[in-house]
Amino acid sequence: MKAILPRGGLIAEGAYLLPVRVYYEDTDAAGMVYYANYLKFAERARTEMLRRLGIEQQRLRAETGLSFVVRRCNAEYLLPARLDDDLVVATRLAGLGAATLDLDQDIRRGEETLVRLALQIAAIGRKGRPQRLPPGLRAALLSLNETTRMVTTHAR
Repeated sequence: MKAILPRGGLIAEGAYLLPVRVYYEDTDAAGMVYYANYLKFAERARTEMLRRLGIEQQRLRAETGLSFVVRRCNAEYLLPARLDDDLVVATRLAGLGAATLDLDQDIRRGEETLVRLALQIAAIGRKGRPQRLPPGLRAALLSLNETTRMVTTHAR
């Protein structure tokens, strides 16, 4: 019997794991998940990961002016997901810079990897310019990787 993840996901294996179910609205005319919806699943997982780490984005923006934007996204679509599939989005911190974080996200169905994403997320201030990550936020993000190897962005 496979383990059931809590709706809000959990941190395990050096990653944040979020369960996602495929609904009819997620599929295209061929009955497969429309490619852009994988990006939505990944965005949801990043938001929930921050929430799990104790970071509420609205409060962070109100208190520090900091927001996150996707600077770069590379997607590799390997296999399709279909209606009613139970998926898991695994999010791993791959690197941390002064104002950026690199994330690897895999969307899986059981043991099969369907989509691989590599993203660079930038922190920006109220005027849209890069803003350094606050120490508390850095510490929370690094806690995700306590059991896995992580390379800082400047070392790449």
